[in-house]
Amino acid sequence: MAETTRRSARPRDAAATKRAILDSALTAFSRSGFDGTGTREIAGNAGVDPRLITRYFGSKEGLFTEVVAELFQKSLIGVSGTNRAAALDALTAENDDPHPMLLILRSASNPQAAEIMRQRLETSSQRQLAEQLPGDDATARAALLLSMCTGVRMLRSIIGDTAFKHADIERLTTYLERALDTVAAGDDDDR
Repeated sequence: MAETTRRSARPRDAAATKRAILDSALTAFSRSGFDGTGTREIAGNAGVDPRLITRYFGSKEGLFTEVVAELFQKSLIGVSGTNRAAALDALTAENDDPHPMLLILRSASNPQAAEIMRQRLETSSQRQLAEQLPGDDATARAALLLSMCTGVRMLRSIIGDTAFKHADIERLTTYLERALDTVAAGDDDDR
């Protein structure tokens, strides 16, 4: 009887529980990828029962879909003249941050995770970016912009290319910014 009273006296906050699970999953999937992350780990780090993942998200795949939706909400990459932040992020962001590029790189080997990410990219951030870009081939150029930053992040953060360790990050940021701006501008003859 005392146990029942103790349980019912504890306030329940479904929104806070769901947020705690999502925050734990953002970190875990970005750090270890889809295959390297278990629901028990996510629940444990969120301080909740693993069954709550099923209750709120349906499955690990459903939770991953929510993580992808949150991380891919907004792209740093934009039209020509607005890409310094994206270049700097690709060259300096820490490896343990919940980050869309780390999520992509660490989860892409799983076909189901890759499909979830592809669908979200094509219907959200890539499409939004393409709608902002002038000129022809906007969708393909949006994909190219995303892949350029993902490639830099992969070589720097995942592969650990030593060329980045002693490089002048400010200078590299300027180079990458120019490359992104060139692709974003497309065939704009006014450059």
